[in-house]
Amino acid sequence: MKRLFLVTLIVLMIIVGISKGILIGLSMDNLRLERWQKDRDIFVSVAKKLGAKVLVQSANGDDSLQLSQVENMIARGVDVLVVLPHNGKVMGSIVKEAHENGIPVIAYDRLLMDCDVDYYVTFDPIKVGEYQAKYLIEKKPEGNYFLLGGSPTDNNAYLFRKGQMKVLQPYIDSGKIKIVGDQWAKDWLPQEALKIIENALTATKNKIDAIVASNDSTAGGAIEALKEQGLAGKVLVSGQDADLAACQRIVEGLQTMTVYKPIDSIATQAALMAISVANNIKVITNGKVNNNYKDVPTFFLEPIPVDKNNMVETVIKDGFHSIEEVYKNIPKSKWPKIK
Repeated sequence: MKRLFLVTLIVLMIIVGISKGILIGLSMDNLRLERWQKDRDIFVSVAKKLGAKVLVQSANGDDSLQLSQVENMIARGVDVLVVLPHNGKVMGSIVKEAHENGIPVIAYDRLLMDCDVDYYVTFDPIKVGEYQAKYLIEKKPEGNYFLLGGSPTDNNAYLFRKGQMKVLQPYIDSGKIKIVGDQWAKDWLPQEALKIIENALTATKNKIDAIVASNDSTAGGAIEALKEQGLAGKVLVSGQDADLAACQRIVEGLQTMTVYKPIDSIATQAALMAISVANNIKVITNGKVNNNYKDVPTFFLEPIPVDKNNMVETVIKDGFHSIEEVYKNIPKSKWPKIK
């Protein structure tokens, strides 16, 4: 996969000179989460280096606003649209209008549903879910599990769950694992996760052994609820995105793991795809995903499970976070050595 990515990069480097004047519309669900700020910055940086301009707008989780913003981008004559939707079904409706204006559309990280979207770029969401559940199972193959899903408007949230259940179902069927709760956190917000886990702890009398949290923001909310009961660090909690706060929690022993998705890879790949499409150059893909309308040509990137044992070799080595940031709450004498 890395070789395929590098081939794409080389091809695009050749066309830097003909990318000037290209205007990319980047429509983002919201920029409240640390993750999406990084995606935006890298995407814009890569596109500019290749000679393109980027018009970025954030909808703050508002479907109507995101539709309006994309319509405005179409009116302004962008050459290609890259859309990270708040709601994949709602935003899928914009593809027809874009195509009527000769504008191709790329779905970023989250799939646009029920539409003729041109391309999709993402980390394999089912594999992310598998990594989350597998890690917890290896640590705790028996006990009470709580399923803490992401936003119900995000198609990826269901794909993460699909991956989780591929691993968990045999243990559930055998009776080794009991699912004591299953809820979804609106907009992936930590405060939503906090309320959900507070109620779950009350309902189960604190008898929860593991929380399958689908990302780091929901993991953070869950851990705040666990802290209130003196259970932080005792209950296993998964995550995703390698947010700085999550990485800090992991080395402190409060969060069990995260799934690191090298944002540099997906943001760079999306920028390269957008410029390729705008220049009528063949886009390289390595798979397909059905969006209830067609099999969408997709570029899958590889996620990486991370815990305190490989934090240095992954997140820190890549420069995603510095060792000073990740270990700021740990005595320096206990910091790992970087080779």
